Amino acid sequence: MTSTPAYPLATTTWDDAEYAALQRVIASGRFTNGPLVKQFEAEFAAHFGAGFGVMVNSGSSANLIAIAAAVLDPRIDLNRGDEVIVPAVSWPTTYYPLTQYGLRPRFVDIDLDTLNLDLDLVEASIGPRTKAIFAVNLLGNPNDFPRLRGIAERHRLVLLEDNCESLGAVKDGINAGTAGLAGTFSSFFSHHIATMEGGVILTDDEQLYQEMISLRSHGWTRELPAENFVHDKSGDAWDDLFRFVLPGYNVRPLEMEGALGIEQLKKVPALIAGRRENAAHFLERFSGIEGVRTQRETGESSWFGFSMVLEGPLAGRRADVVKAFAAAGIESRPIVAGNFTRNPVMAHLDAVVPDELPAADRVDVDGLFVGNHHYPVHAGIDLVAETIERVAAS
Repeated sequence: MTSTPAYPLATTTWDDAEYAALQRVIASGRFTNGPLVKQFEAEFAAHFGAGFGVMVNSGSSANLIAIAAAVLDPRIDLNRGDEVIVPAVSWPTTYYPLTQYGLRPRFVDIDLDTLNLDLDLVEASIGPRTKAIFAVNLLGNPNDFPRLRGIAERHRLVLLEDNCESLGAVKDGINAGTAGLAGTFSSFFSHHIATMEGGVILTDDEQLYQEMISLRSHGWTRELPAENFVHDKSGDAWDDLFRFVLPGYNVRPLEMEGALGIEQLKKVPALIAGRRENAAHFLERFSGIEGVRTQRETGESSWFGFSMVLEGPLAGRRADVVKAFAAAGIESRPIVAGNFTRNPVMAHLDAVVPDELPAADRVDVDGLFVGNHHYPVHAGIDLVAETIERVAAS
């Protein structure tokens, strides 16, 4: 029998409202993508101040559909062999859709304090083949959106966001996931809101929205209006059910996921406020611990988790810390995927990798994070700090 950890990585945000929503879907008999998904999409977009939302079956699929739409959109100059700037620290599915569409990820190092793209290095990395930036807001921390937008505008680059870890983050009044042409979100169990599996793409561009709706469902026109930006319908209702115009996928969500999302969205302000309150305690408790570099907040983080980069007396001792955490019942993980370019899968990816990525390497060797939650976890944070202090003293 598995024991409950003293300080888990993630916990449920559901209560009776979510279970009642599931029961309503069961009673309705409609399980596939339908009106509840559409309602959630509209409410999600409105909550974050975007024009349009598209729900899919995961945050990874959200990245895939966003990239596919940008490449296939005839107005956007993204072609095979073009380079897209990406941070060296992120999840694999930030990178895979780029290479699957013939784009070349150009890896750029991160800022060791914020864990996001080093924007000085971004500017220095822009070359004649650079056409886009796919920025990642890591572990709840937003990028410096005004500066990022300025870089993209000066160099005429498409700006996209992987915001799967940072729902609710804000920088200078700009909601994370709305800074560029499109932004992606995840609603997997361990994220800020949970719809079992699920993801959302936000955009203000109606044509891109319609392209993503088509790409989500086989590349057909069925869910589009009669006159649209992708391919106008013929007027023959029977024929229009099976008109395929884009090389799409089937990454549709379920009505259950839409129903869950509607209930979860109501709780977002409280969920984020709880995480921020815990973060204040975490930062205060760790401010005096030598050998731990914590993430520096840019704007208002939504604090997905609490990262630690070990240094000084703890440098090179991540294995000791992980072992001590496990003994104390503290769940931990690497900081996302560390320096992604160190993974064997790179042999299959056509990418531009600089000779040195020192900050990403530090994260790869000495980085880890523990969970954050929407309810008070001061005692758990104290346990994490005490465990770190014991390791440092040993």
